[in-house]
Amino acid sequence: MHHVLSCDQFSRTSLEQLFVLTDEMRVDGKKFSTSLAGKIVATIFYEPSTRTRLSFEAAVSRLGGSIISTENAKEMSSAIKGESLLDTIRVIDGYCDAIVLRHSDSTAAVDGASVSLVPIINAGSGSGEHPTQALLDAYTIYKYKNNIDGLSIAVLGDLRFGRTVHSLVKLLSLYDDITIYGLSRDVIALPDEYVTYLSQKGVSYIPCRSLADLPQDIDVLYHTRTQTERFKNTDLKIEEFIINQSVMKNFSAHTILMHPLPRRNEISFDLDDDKRSVFFQQSHFGMYVRMSLLHNILAGS
Repeated sequence: MHHVLSCDQFSRTSLEQLFVLTDEMRVDGKKFSTSLAGKIVATIFYEPSTRTRLSFEAAVSRLGGSIISTENAKEMSSAIKGESLLDTIRVIDGYCDAIVLRHSDSTAAVDGASVSLVPIINAGSGSGEHPTQALLDAYTIYKYKNNIDGLSIAVLGDLRFGRTVHSLVKLLSLYDDITIYGLSRDVIALPDEYVTYLSQKGVSYIPCRSLADLPQDIDVLYHTRTQTERFKNTDLKIEEFIINQSVMKNFSAHTILMHPLPRRNEISFDLDDDKRSVFFQQSHFGMYVRMSLLHNILAGS
């Protein structure tokens, strides 16, 4: 695999091979501590990021590589002078061995890959996709459930602009007998293109409008914040679905609660110590998943 642009690129086999390597990274990361020796990775972020940027940079460091970085490329690079993204990519690819790119444009990663001489890794493109987040999300589900076949998963919140959901449902569709419940306000429901995609893959997708519509024994609750930064030139305000301890009492002891973070008020702090809340471990898994991905791209499988 050269570029990582969309979850469409992954097969079940390649995904589970990545899971196996991630397990190895977690158990004995030192074995891979020189796999990126002599390699330089550029992290170029036109939108804010904490977990994605830092976990990628930590992953590169743990693999023995080096980082060059622009944290706020929209304001702190030649973009403010009017330079196009493609020109920026053409310049930076001469300085590094791979580029990790986040951008507000949904086609940015694909556009960048069309001119880049080095691998482009999509670290979030507008309201399109966020494939590496979905990889760590799928890995989290796999580790907590030991399997993904036959699971029921609810995706909650902003399904229209939530790029992590768009990527995750694509990976889930690689598995058998999957049921996905989509809980959102009508105005931010899952776009038709993803509903159609799931139907074509044989995934049962059930739109919901209330937490009470979700089965009590559901396997996974995957909540997301409302992507208010995508609501340009509008006064639209969305009422969040709030999950707190009283809500979680309605679900099974085996239901896990996930969130790509950052959260606002959609998951109450009173759930932080609930054993079913796995969102911080989910975030920590991200570094190891990205270590595995970088190792495969730059050091060979």
